[in-house]
Amino acid sequence: MNIGFYACLILGLIFAVITILFTLLGDKAAVLISGFNLLTQEQRKQYDIRRLSSDQRNSMLIWTIIMLMGALFSFILSQYIAIIAFIIWLIIFFNDVHMDTVKAFEKYKTK
Repeated sequence: MNIGFYACLILGLIFAVITILFTLLGDKAAVLISGFNLLTQEQRKQYDIRRLSSDQRNSMLIWTIIMLMGALFSFILSQYIAIIAFIIWLIIFFNDVHMDTVKAFEKYKTK
């Protein structure tokens, strides 16, 4: 039993569903972004919601690709490929995470 394959496959499918959700909802998907949904309507107007949603969708797509490739290669080559996929995903994930809402969304601020 290759648990890494199943873990990567399940996460890849979850990220794929979220990617599709962001694609279908477009700008309305911005309220699904953690931290952004806590801002007031006035504060949300200060940000480029279209770019924010697009960047989040693209991040989810990259996560989907990483996990599905990890699942595929762990099934074909070795179960240890799943560990590499998780490490790559963790590096990308923690690079994008910000604890401060202002810092997290500052590059989306409209002038």
